[in-house]
Amino acid sequence: MRITEKVIAASVFAMLAGCSLFSSKETKNLPAPLVELKGGVTPKTVWKYSMGKAGTAVFTPALVGDSLYVADGGGALVRLNAATGKEQWHVKTGTDLTAGVGSDGEVTVVGGVKGVILAYDASGKQLWKAQASSEVLSSPVVGGGVVVVRSVDNQITAYEAKTGVKRWSVARTTPALTLRNAPGMVINGPNVYVAQPGGKLLSLALAGGLLRFEVVVGEPRGATELERVTDIAGTPVILEKDVCAVSYQGRVACYDATTGAPHWSKPASSDVGVAVDQRFVFVSDDKGEVAAYSRENGSNAWKNDKLAYRRLSTPVSYGRAVAVGDYQGYIHLLSREDGALLGRAATDGSPIQSDPVIAGTNLIFQTQSGTVTALAVE
Repeated sequence: MRITEKVIAASVFAMLAGCSLFSSKETKNLPAPLVELKGGVTPKTVWKYSMGKAGTAVFTPALVGDSLYVADGGGALVRLNAATGKEQWHVKTGTDLTAGVGSDGEVTVVGGVKGVILAYDASGKQLWKAQASSEVLSSPVVGGGVVVVRSVDNQITAYEAKTGVKRWSVARTTPALTLRNAPGMVINGPNVYVAQPGGKLLSLALAGGLLRFEVVVGEPRGATELERVTDIAGTPVILEKDVCAVSYQGRVACYDATTGAPHWSKPASSDVGVAVDQRFVFVSDDKGEVAAYSRENGSNAWKNDKLAYRRLSTPVSYGRAVAVGDYQGYIHLLSREDGALLGRAATDGSPIQSDPVIAGTNLIFQTQSGTVTALAVE
């Protein structure tokens, strides 16, 4: 496990991200070499756009309609045409950024250093500025007329989308150790679903922050704080009546999105998120294995270990394939049906840690060095 890269002490947050505190526990596992794929699929590059470096943050593009909103650690916020990569506007926020992007097309929000929150309108003009209770590493989410922000002290706060006026705030406890990759949030209808350090998934009412339900995806176990890290990884995914999530050293599970009633769960450990389509739930685990589970009952459909320890990104279902990025900037395509490797494409050689985005026929990734690449398979 890449413990030194994954785990930080909650009391000092990002300062321990690269600390040698856990080095004695770390097991060295060499990344699997890439094998030649004969007769495989070769994705073509549709367009590229160069942003600045992410630094220690993870920036996931936000897709709204035909617009793609991207940000970088140096403070740039850009709106692109998702089909062509053409720049529609470019904003210099004036501060280093730590989280983003959240957008509903009318309001676009990013998080900056020391917990600053910046909101922009559809033309790129700044609407408002607010101050969170602490650093913001999770992408803000926008919907239902509100902006929801989760800070690293685990305070969840909703702001009026147009004005920045605070509507409500919910404070939750934080475990002693957490993953550096902050858990995400998603808005669906009248609720916001908030992944939590410590393995819990919350559903809160957008209108006032009332708790709809709370479920445990990963239950802390073990004698040490390190063994008890069970943060939900990445962003929960909602499809129809299901909400699905995966935790570190815990489980992958799906629940009823309205009531929180469990549908199924299976042991799993991931420090990135899940992908969901009509048939499967896909997981990239912390050993570099990609697995598909039946969305209906959780039975394991297939598992591929050919990308072991390549520090994989969250997967995404893409036509007849599943796509995933790795620590060298490669994008791999696996068969959706049996997990066989189908093809790959190179980007800029830097890690892909952000969630992939599907825009029509385009498969879009953002690397840590800032290259935004749109691929397509003919």
